[in-house]
Amino acid sequence: MTRKRPAITQISRLAHRAGGTAAANRMVPEETPVAFSFAGTTHAVMMASPADFEDFALGFSLTEGIIADPQEIEAIEVEDLGAGIDIQIRLKDQANTRFEARRRRLAGPVGCGLCGIESIEEAMRSVEAVGSSKLTLQADDIVRSVKLLSKVQPLHAETGAVHAAGFYLPGKGIVLAREDVGRHNALDKLAGALARAGIGGASGAVVVTSRVSVEMVQKTAAIGAPFIIAVSAPTALAIRTAEDAGMTLVALVRGDDFDIFTHPERVVSGVAKHVA
Repeated sequence: MTRKRPAITQISRLAHRAGGTAAANRMVPEETPVAFSFAGTTHAVMMASPADFEDFALGFSLTEGIIADPQEIEAIEVEDLGAGIDIQIRLKDQANTRFEARRRRLAGPVGCGLCGIESIEEAMRSVEAVGSSKLTLQADDIVRSVKLLSKVQPLHAETGAVHAAGFYLPGKGIVLAREDVGRHNALDKLAGALARAGIGGASGAVVVTSRVSVEMVQKTAAIGAPFIIAVSAPTALAIRTAEDAGMTLVALVRGDDFDIFTHPERVVSGVAKHVA
């Protein structure tokens, strides 16, 4: 049986302030190696917060294209090995055949499995277009989504050191959110939580506390969301990828201000004001 690991630990430290230095306690987030194993073979190891393992396994499998549907997973078993967590994911026959072919294709000449031309192609993989979504948001929705996400981050409230990914539905707010020390992990966990809850990605917006890298756009596209809304800035490659995917990328949301980088037609108000 997997023991429950704490997501937060209290530590002592010396706090240096203008008035002097004193011993004090602080809550810090835990991180632990989490291995994803398919057919008994480790595929990837992530440093992650020790929580929401089933969501993580399902979301990672979906956003990395290992499965196309949650029904392609036969079972997920979580084992605590002490030094880390091993998540054994058993795929059904057709999905397992596809995965084995993919793994053979990725195996480089030195046997690392993630090197050479094929790994570059994987990193730059094309994304599913989300342009057919009819979802639009008001400027107030964008501002509200970030404010609401900040209210459902208990780990960050205690530590100030974890990322969050949430799913915003107009008229309902943030319906699901997940936190993790890794921004990609938080988004994978959200993807798994959405799939388990049966919530379609096309119905809302992904909201993240981090910068927007190309992987965040790729994973949002895998979820099927037509919006990614971020507190921080995007990379140039993320912008190009979002443009090609038909995704509206909104970033640098600070108070009532934000920047729209791609497909502004989905934001139905508050876009006419010009700023330098």
